Amino acid sequence: MSGHSKWSTIKHKKGAADAKRGKIFTRIIKEMTVAARMGGADPVGNPRLRAAVAEAKAANMPKDNVDRAIKRGAGELEGVTYEEVVYEGYGPGGAALLVEAMTDNGNRTTPEIRRIFEKHGGNFGAPGSVRFQFERKGLIAIEKKAVSEDKLMDVALEAGAEDLQTGGDEIFEVYTRPEAFELVRQALEKNNIPSVEARLGQIPSNYVKLDEAKSRQMMKLLEALDDHDDVQNVWSNFEVPEALLEAED
Repeated sequence: MSGHSKWSTIKHKKGAADAKRGKIFTRIIKEMTVAARMGGADPVGNPRLRAAVAEAKAANMPKDNVDRAIKRGAGELEGVTYEEVVYEGYGPGGAALLVEAMTDNGNRTTPEIRRIFEKHGGNFGAPGSVRFQFERKGLIAIEKKAVSEDKLMDVALEAGAEDLQTGGDEIFEVYTRPEAFELVRQALEKNNIPSVEARLGQIPSNYVKLDEAKSRQMMKLLEALDDHDDVQNVWSNFEVPEALLEAED
């Protein structure tokens, strides 16, 4: 079970924005609120909400925050109503980008995202222009110090995982089909294998390598998108050069 490690590309060293616990919590709270509004407040019958709650647990979010977000989505508490928007485009050098956002004012958010693309050498695309290059998968990250590779492989594959990869020196990456995500996450939990992140995401079908100048420009674009308050996730097929990852460490 080898191949290109996707973890650094998925995370792409988001920097100060996602390093802040508040930014992470805000993203998860929005996801739980929307999931509860669309599919109900019971995680048992709402797979999307179950996945969001699992991510909240992996991020050590207080239970009160989780409960309030679900109640707000279910209409039991007053709160802002968010609309889901997916933006597509290309970065410097032709790397594809999917930007998932939740906004209470699309007329504000859309031009702001467009300006970020343009400012950093990207091209804002039409709906469907890059989505075909990505596939939705479950992503679970486990610290290597928490479990042996053999045990993790046995537990994850038995529960329905598709792939197990090594994400650098510290992380194991478990990938699942969306419908198997919760089963795998529960199996890991039952076997006392803690995750540092558990979520559904977009995995590219191929990766693009850029020269150093374009890579640095692309990193700035990714960070600017991440910094936007309405952006939930940014997915790209940009293969981050190891030299840049080491420099950011």
